[in-house]
Amino acid sequence: MVVNVVTIHVKPEHIAEFIAATVDNHTGTRTEPGNKRFDVIQAVDDPARFMLYEVFASQEAVEAHRQTAHYKVWRAKVDAWMAQPRELVSHKPLAPADPAAW
Repeated sequence: MVVNVVTIHVKPEHIAEFIAATVDNHTGTRTEPGNKRFDVIQAVDDPARFMLYEVFASQEAVEAHRQTAHYKVWRAKVDAWMAQPRELVSHKPLAPADPAAW
């Protein structure tokens, strides 16, 4: 199991476009067999800051996700809208320990 937490700072003039594109990516990602969870979260104190909370069955599932059409479309759209580079931190889950609980 792989948990990725991605922090993204978006240029304020592109917030609405970023949300729309990211929700589309979320929808596609949730159909992937290796995806267990994909949350899109916006900071309350800074509407230009977002967090993606992604849970995949394996690193191979993460790599398969990065090859999907919906991810490639998302990357092509949102890269220019970011105020700074994305921050990705990968984690290993400790609890729940049973993969079926995800």
